[in-house]
Amino acid sequence: MKTPLLFLCHRIPYPPNKGDKIRSFHVLKFLAERYRIFLAAFIDDPVDWAQKEKLHAWCEESFFQGLNPTWARVRSLSGFITGKPLTLPYYHDPNMASWIDHTMEREKIRHVLVYSSAMAQYTIGPRFDGTKRVIDFVDVDSDKWRQYAAKKQWPISWIYKWEARQLLAFERSMAGMFDTSSFVSKEEAALFCKLAPESAEKVNYFANGVDLENFNPDREYTNPYPEGGRQIAFTGAMDYWPNEDAVTWFAEEVLPELRNKWPGTAFYIVGSRPTDKVLKLGSLPGVTVTGSVPDVRPYVAHATVIVAPMRIARGIQNKVLEAMSMAKSVVVTSMGLEGINASNGRELLVADTVSEFVDSISKLFSGEMKGIGDRARQKVCMEFSWNATLPKLGQWLE
Repeated sequence: MKTPLLFLCHRIPYPPNKGDKIRSFHVLKFLAERYRIFLAAFIDDPVDWAQKEKLHAWCEESFFQGLNPTWARVRSLSGFITGKPLTLPYYHDPNMASWIDHTMEREKIRHVLVYSSAMAQYTIGPRFDGTKRVIDFVDVDSDKWRQYAAKKQWPISWIYKWEARQLLAFERSMAGMFDTSSFVSKEEAALFCKLAPESAEKVNYFANGVDLENFNPDREYTNPYPEGGRQIAFTGAMDYWPNEDAVTWFAEEVLPELRNKWPGTAFYIVGSRPTDKVLKLGSLPGVTVTGSVPDVRPYVAHATVIVAPMRIARGIQNKVLEAMSMAKSVVVTSMGLEGINASNGRELLVADTVSEFVDSISKLFSGEMKGIGDRARQKVCMEFSWNATLPKLGQWLE
């Protein structure tokens, strides 16, 4: 019989339709081949309740707790009183804590994988002494809050700075307790080693992968765009502030310059739950906000160029890997390139300013960069398959 393993996840790892769920889902599938999985996760999107039955294929038992983001934000304010990072009360639930405690005792679980720093709070206490514990931080979340603070005005900037400081202290504490702390890229791991040097010997990383068959340029997709013209696409969850910031900057600053040079150029913002700010971008000339779509792949496959103008980012951008896997021409900022190690001008183009984006996209429009998409696909196939990245995790748990 397989060994039991407790898998704690801050969001249900299905369906794999956004960054964190893509990684957690493939981790779950990998672990299920080796362990009896006992999964505990939150559900913060009502639509996802319909997905929980599908996880029976990989889990022996699971526990899901609903999370109302509005009430969770109110609950998180208690952190100002207790001195804890706001993230912890946001994701704290006594029912989940009780299920974890009872399951650990009943199943005599000695292997634990925690996905994201928020869930580590459930593994503190004597019951977990002597267990093999691995935490996948994925990104250095505390540094993400630091970046947010730099972009906001007071008093929000003060709150974000407070969270960055308190969360880093918690991350360091958890890294000291766990056997291995994992991150999504070499760069993220190096940053955390710099911030938490006392745990550097236990810090490692495994990169995200891509489902190479799913994101395959040889498949046929119905063209969702009007015939003719030049389409630029951005894909991602549009209630995520770094994505909102990226498309706002591109639509307001870059696109007008492009349309002056290349009349008729269209920018498609493709992703679920667009904020009011993102929806308003749809009133700009050449901008279309699609909202949620059944499948993003047709929008990627038929776009002339894919852009990832990230100005706030941590870790690997799945949207970039998926576009590269589909042999598309991609223009990305230096910040959005972290962990991919692709060559500027060979597998993609790197741009950080308005003029650099206009110049790079113009080269692609004019056909100067032939073969860049094919080389991008080759890069992903060689270095970013899940079969190549996940074995590290199995080694750490054993």
